[in-house]
Amino acid sequence: MSSHQVRDVGNTTTTTGTSRPPSTSPASRHPFIALAAIVGTQLMLLLDATVVNVALPGIGVHLGFSPTGMSWVLNVYTLAFGGLLLLGSRIGDLIGRRTALVWGVAAFTVASIAGGLADDATTLLVARGFQGAAAALAAPSTLALIATSFGEGAERNRALSVFSAISGAGSAVGLTVGGMLTDWGSWRWVFFVNVPVGLAVVLLAPRFINETARHRGGRFDVAGALTGTLGMATLVYAFIRVGESSWGDGRALTSFAIAIALLASFLVNETRVERPLVVLRLFADRNRALAYAVMLLVPAGMFGVFYFSTQYLQTYLGYSPLKTGFAFLPLAGPLFAAARIAPRALARFGAKRVAVLGGLLNLAGTGWITRLSASDGYARGILPALILIGVGVGFTMMPLNTFILSGVQPQDAGSASGLLQTMQQVGGSLGLSVLVTVFGTVSRHHRAEPFIHGATAAFTLAAVFTALSVLLVLALRPPRVPVLR
Repeated sequence: MSSHQVRDVGNTTTTTGTSRPPSTSPASRHPFIALAAIVGTQLMLLLDATVVNVALPGIGVHLGFSPTGMSWVLNVYTLAFGGLLLLGSRIGDLIGRRTALVWGVAAFTVASIAGGLADDATTLLVARGFQGAAAALAAPSTLALIATSFGEGAERNRALSVFSAISGAGSAVGLTVGGMLTDWGSWRWVFFVNVPVGLAVVLLAPRFINETARHRGGRFDVAGALTGTLGMATLVYAFIRVGESSWGDGRALTSFAIAIALLASFLVNETRVERPLVVLRLFADRNRALAYAVMLLVPAGMFGVFYFSTQYLQTYLGYSPLKTGFAFLPLAGPLFAAARIAPRALARFGAKRVAVLGGLLNLAGTGWITRLSASDGYARGILPALILIGVGVGFTMMPLNTFILSGVQPQDAGSASGLLQTMQQVGGSLGLSVLVTVFGTVSRHHRAEPFIHGATAAFTLAAVFTALSVLLVLALRPPRVPVLR
């Protein structure tokens, strides 16, 4: 899941791309290579948020993770990615978008090698954190480079269409790719697969992608990046700690207190610095604030469905990693198709109606999976939910982009779109940690089928997250000016 088809994608005019690139530029001479490098980066970063899912049981056994502790393999990546994304965008302004993409991909590739070679849990988690930080540096430049490398009109629309299709289905496809790599090789290959892609981008991007202008001015909001990222990480740790022990655990309670203090410091800092990571005035618009909240809630439920469904398929149905990966194709296909249909539906029915339809379908899917039992097979217990969720999410995300970017001031466009991606990453990470807490708490009180009882409780809370997102969508007002088509 990612924001896509955005017109204003950067913090400065360098990313709006209102004019055609020079005919002698590298991108105009070799547009397919330039687009392949950009889209390859986007796909690699999106896949890494989910490709590890199917490999988690093997990672847990080999490196000694507990059932709740395994969620850290996902959360460390998404927390670092989401928490540092806006800082990465600011760095791209300073050093140039192409340079930021190349440096980010290079660091991501090195971290992927370290993750694949890890022989203990700590090493793997550190590597995942570095992967997330590197992704935060590279990701903000992908859309910006499409805007500056392809001329406005049909050429750019074709590039955006490819980018949108990859973004729409990339996360879901990651589950299938993860199953193939784990079954044909080992869990280590979900990390090693990034190496050839990363090397290709690092070699091709400087030759075939135009560099953007550098904008030196203002300071990095390092204090905001540190307090925000550490605050969210501490909050996630506190929830997972509760899942492993209890609500009376002293370390968990202390972590909650520290997280609140850090996040409060973050908010205070954002009101005082010259160039904050989060432009708080963006939340003054009612529609935008509601849409951001929906962007937080939808991944919160969806990541939980991925996480616990993967373990159910392998633990109770005896699926191999490869078979588990293919079992998620009914999610990826409908999501991809719905994301492609959404622009036409948006033009005909309006953003709110399309978002409501998507939200209701997503709710039907998460509601279906709350009925899961140990005796259910894939066709009855999992398949209908995946199809409904895939179509629902595909119809939900693009209309929300419209609400978020409608009426935004040009100087805030980059912050608005960057914050959108941040909400998705943080929502998925925080939501999964809360669901893991519910899973751990419920499973401890059931000796018979502890996983099933814990998982269905987590699915129920995921359905509550989705229901709240639908209520928020219903509260939206039609956007004044359509930004996305």
